[in-house]
Amino acid sequence: MPEVRLVKLRKEFKDIVAVRDVTIAFPTARVTCLLGPSGCGKTTMMRMIAGLEPPTAGDVYFGDERVTALPASKRKIGMVFQYPVVYRGISVYRNIEVPLIEEKLSAAERQRRIHEVIQILGLQESVDKDITQLDNGTRQKVAIARAVARQPQIILFDEPITSVDAEAKVQLKRSLKELTRQLRQTIIYVTHDQTEAMTLADQIALMKDGEIVQLDAPRRLYNRPNDVFGGWFLGNPGMNFFEHDLDTSEGSPRLITPLLPAPVSISGIDGDNRVTIGIRPEHVRIGPEQIPRAVRGAVVRKFIVVGGQYLVSVKLDERILKVKVSPGRGRQLQDEVWVECPLEWITVFGSDGRRIEAQLAMP
Repeated sequence: MPEVRLVKLRKEFKDIVAVRDVTIAFPTARVTCLLGPSGCGKTTMMRMIAGLEPPTAGDVYFGDERVTALPASKRKIGMVFQYPVVYRGISVYRNIEVPLIEEKLSAAERQRRIHEVIQILGLQESVDKDITQLDNGTRQKVAIARAVARQPQIILFDEPITSVDAEAKVQLKRSLKELTRQLRQTIIYVTHDQTEAMTLADQIALMKDGEIVQLDAPRRLYNRPNDVFGGWFLGNPGMNFFEHDLDTSEGSPRLITPLLPAPVSISGIDGDNRVTIGIRPEHVRIGPEQIPRAVRGAVVRKFIVVGGQYLVSVKLDERILKVKVSPGRGRQLQDEVWVECPLEWITVFGSDGRRIEAQLAMP
């Protein structure tokens, strides 16, 4: 299967730059998610990969082949769109089979491929039904099955579960997880939903304003974002952020923050005396009893979120820290609590919003 490479790819729409000179490789037989908010350029980038949108500058390669000027029909890719594209008036089986007939595959090979994708996507009960009898989620499964059964070397998914209802979305996500686990194709998957990306991807390209701000494995992207945007965009809620001017009165810089019981030394900041520190709500330790390296806080709000967890807002000095805890711990927390922010989970960002490889140490 070929690697997909973009080299200084750029797309302009009059005065708007949708994609800004992006260079990236999508590895063979892996799932890469293009993740970001609406308008960040992810769909435009996919359309240029598919040949549906000509780039203003730069190149697209499939393996060693430059395909920048190649029309979409010649690129031998599979594509699944946001809304299911299906043939009405025929059965699920026939919907999947039609493109295979056009490729002149034998009846035995067509049957083998169709049964394989039907099993993976759980379409056994719908296989003989007319497509018009199916709900939108099942139709999208059929559209996915048709693209996969052709066994293209590259498959592009453009927000394929956005337009289905909540229950169908859960089912489709499970099916896609199983599908991507079994396939060996190069898969590029566009989404604005971080849960989809974290569930399906081998690597995530996080996009903002037409640029890729970080390309990383899902867990590393989540735990060690390259900039404040990544810390804010990923997570529900995102990171807690606190801006501080470093204390240099004793020579070496120190961080003084209401999150910690004492000043800590900080190194590796290269003269940047104003920093932002970030920590995710689930990485904060909290309890009704005093614990080592903890500070006292006051609960100002708590409520139950997804999975029965509690999201607790704690006032420290004049700042609010959000903490996510288990149901049992959440029920224990009343007015006064003790909060610990472990140094290993604190990320330091410079005044430009980019992560600094800084080291924090207690005295």
